[in-house]
Amino acid sequence: MPGKKLSVVVTRRLPEVVETRMTELFDVRLREDDTPMTATELAQAVTEADVLVPTITDQIDAPLLAKAGERLKLIANYGAGVDNIDVATARQRGILVSNTPGVTTDDTADMTLALMLGVIRRVPEGVALAQSGDWPGWAPTAMMGGRLGGRRLGILGMGRIGQAVAKRAAAFGMQIHYHNRKRLRPEVEEALEATYWESLDQMVARMDVISVNCPHTPSTFHLMNARRLRLMKPDAVIVNTSRGEVVDENALTRMLRAGELGGAGLDVYERGHQMNPRLKALPNVILLPHMGSATLEGRVEMGEKVIINLKTFADGHRPPDLVVPGMF
Repeated sequence: MPGKKLSVVVTRRLPEVVETRMTELFDVRLREDDTPMTATELAQAVTEADVLVPTITDQIDAPLLAKAGERLKLIANYGAGVDNIDVATARQRGILVSNTPGVTTDDTADMTLALMLGVIRRVPEGVALAQSGDWPGWAPTAMMGGRLGGRRLGILGMGRIGQAVAKRAAAFGMQIHYHNRKRLRPEVEEALEATYWESLDQMVARMDVISVNCPHTPSTFHLMNARRLRLMKPDAVIVNTSRGEVVDENALTRMLRAGELGGAGLDVYERGHQMNPRLKALPNVILLPHMGSATLEGRVEMGEKVIINLKTFADGHRPPDLVVPGMF
């Protein structure tokens, strides 16, 4: 659409520098507050805009897309995942979908290690004790946790984030193992000093820590189901910074409450932002509000990717981060 400013609707507040640049380049309607759009507001947006910029909190499903006007030609998702978008229906209606891959790799990997350390070193318990006013002072056997070095880490999903986790964990002296849909190239595997397991069951049964770093697809839904969770060692820890649906949260909760697992660190949940209330009372569980990518640098870079996708599309070319059905 050369020579004409794109009409863009943004569904949530973005970092100010991103909103300012979008306003300079496009005919943008920004969100006044940081609440999600209602279904009615989304339905109106898809009839009025050339481009919709949603986030993971917006469900862009088939019924909504059926209401889209002829103008809507691009959904430029602010986020790497596209679970919230019916990509196949969008493409059938001639609407392209783009995302922001690769931006949050380091941030999410950092948070994964933070959760491992937090659970294994009992950081939340220590914070609570220190702030309670009841700390009696240091003692040789008080608040003993464990050491990361020497533990076996099993990474479920060895993509960009999984590999970034592996590099960080190796620096702590952990032994790296992984299960992936496809085995890594020999040179990559060698550089990571990672051991590949074709059988997820066999890997899970031998690891001290499991890190979930795979996307949510029909084939990964409840990949860590009740049967597989029971294969884990009773003192093992599971960390999930990927997608909540990969883990059977009810089964995990039952095992943690029964003392059948060493602990868990969760940044994502099976039911979106709804956390299982029974998890909140457990001292060996860390629950975070989906903070894995929450750095200023990362969120600005995400916005920059959205802008590049918009600008490329406005110039009459395919967005560089185009999503095609079936790639996730």
